[in-house]
Order: sequence, then structure tokens, then C-alpha cells
Amino acid sequence: MQYIFIGEIVNTHGIKGEVKIISDFKYKDKVFVKGMNLYIGKNKENVVISSYRKHKNYDMVTFENINDINDVLIYKSENVYIDKASIKIDGYFDEDIIGLDVYVKDTYKGTVTDIMKTKAHDIIVIDNHKYLVPYIDEFVKNIDIDNKRIEIVEMKGLFDEN
Repeated sequence: MQYIFIGEIVNTHGIKGEVKIISDFKYKDKVFVKGMNLYIGKNKENVVISSYRKHKNYDMVTFENINDINDVLIYKSENVYIDKASIKIDGYFDEDIIGLDVYVKDTYKGTVTDIMKTKAHDIIVIDNHKYLVPYIDEFVKNIDIDNKRIEIVEMKGLFDEN
């Protein structure tokens, strides 16, 4: 199994075992559905979603066979993961992009070290903030996972050293 981080359980809610998850995962609509397997904490304890609702900035979730606050208190402050194979998406997971080499034409510019989340759009972080490139079609020409390569559109000022 390949685990993908989707968020963190920040607290419980009510007395019936509901938890608050804070998540900026791009594909929430495919993850937070009844019957989906989630994996919690370092030991990746498997739980199954029983119900889901949105409340303010939180994703509120209950799990099958857990109906008491005392049973979910152990999950507070734990990370939540999914199995990559459990969802099908159009596009790429952030984990697929991190580690790819970045090129403008045939000039190597660095390696993707992170994907930064912003309200407008994601940002591709190259070589630990040496370069920041908006993760949108106008800048990203091609992503080739098999050859571990991203081609960025040549644009004045984007990679200038001065």
C-alpha cells in the first residue's frame, strides 16, 4: 500500500464519536464518502467512514462501529491517510510530482521539493524555495511521471537569477 496524507484530526465533536479533520487535500469529494477506508496515525489504524459533513473549515467524520467520544479521543492530533489505489483521479497527486526534475526547454532548473497550497492555486517549490512556479497550465507545459520530468514554459523573470 502507498499511503497519501489527507489531513489531521484536530478534535472531537459531540459525544457520539464524530471527529474534526482539517484537510486541504485536493480530491476530498472522492475521499470523504461513506465506506471509504482511512488510515490513522503512525500505525495506520484502518477505520471506515460511516458519515461525512462539512462544517466551517472542517471535515466532520464518523466511523463505522464507533459511537462514543471515548473511542475517538485516541485519534486526536493524529494524521489521516488513504491508500493511493483506493481512488482514481484525473491528474496527479502532489506525491507524484515531488522529486521530479524541472526543465525549461532542455535546461535543468532543479528538483520539485514541495507543493505549496495557496487560496488562488498551488505553487511548485523547486530546490527548497530557490524557485516558485504556479502550478497552472500557463506555466506547466508537460508532466512526465515515467521519465521523472516536468517541463516549464519559458517565461521572462520566472527563472532569472538577478
